[in-house]
Amino acid sequence: MKLDTPSGPLKLAANLKWMFTELPFEARFAAAAEAGFTAVEYASPYPYAATRLRALLDDAGLEQILINTPAGAPDSATGAGAAVVPGAVEEFRRGVDSALEYASTLGANLVHVMAGACPPEQTRAQCFATYVANIAWAADQARGTGITLVLEAINKRDVPRYGLASMEAAADVARAVDPHTLGVLFDFYHAQVDRGNVSERFATLLPVVRHVQIADNPGRNEPGTGEIAYRHVLAAVAASGYDGWIGCEYRPATTTLEGLTWIRALRRNS
Repeated sequence: MKLDTPSGPLKLAANLKWMFTELPFEARFAAAAEAGFTAVEYASPYPYAATRLRALLDDAGLEQILINTPAGAPDSATGAGAAVVPGAVEEFRRGVDSALEYASTLGANLVHVMAGACPPEQTRAQCFATYVANIAWAADQARGTGITLVLEAINKRDVPRYGLASMEAAADVARAVDPHTLGVLFDFYHAQVDRGNVSERFATLLPVVRHVQIADNPGRNEPGTGEIAYRHVLAAVAASGYDGWIGCEYRPATTTLEGLTWIRALRRNS
C-alpha cells in the first residue's frame, strides 16, 4: 500500500501478527491484499510449512518483507529471543539457520535477529558480549545470501532487561560487525517509549536503517491514536530518502479495517 506524504510516497506493509487478527492466520493474507496491501511481515512463520506460506503469498499477490528469528516458549529464558542469553548459543544458531531457510523460501530479504532479555543472574556485560559474538556468527551465515539481518531495540517497559539498550546501540553493533550484512530496524514506537526525540534520532541513524516499523504510544495502536506526531514523522521519513518498507506493527484500537482510516486521513491532508 502506498501512502503519499507532502515529502513523497511511502510503502506500507501489513504486519499479520498484529493486524487482521479478527481472522485465522492463514486468512489474513487475502484480507491484507483485499484491503490494498501488497506486502506483509510477521514475526513467526515457524508453526507453518514454508511452502504453505509461500502459496498463501502467491495466491494473494503479496510480497514477504520480514520475519523474525525464532523465540523460545513465552516464559522461558529465550522467550524474547536467544542472542543475548549465555548458554543458549546452540538454540540461537539453530534459530538463525531456520530463519534463513524460511526467508529464502518466502522471498523475504530481511530477518530480525531478536536479542532477547538478559537473564537476571547474568550481568549486562556478559549478555552483551554473548550478543556481539552471536551476531557476528549470524552475519557470517547470512553474508552472500541477499538477506539482511536487522537489529532492533525493544523498549524496557514492554520487555524488561531487553539485551539492546537503544536503537543507537543496535547501530553501533551493525557498524562494528558488518554494515553490509547488518542494519537497524527502527521502530518508532519502541524509540518513543525508550527516550523520544524520534525524528532526529531516525535522521542520525538513517545510513544504517534497513527497515522501519510504526505504532503509536501509549497503547501501541495505529498512528493518530497517541502522542507521536505521525504526520510530521512520516513526512520526515519520506523526505530523508528512505525507500524501504514501513511495517504497520500496531494493535488496531477497534477492528483492522476501521483502524485503516489513519491512512485515508493522511492522504486527504497531504
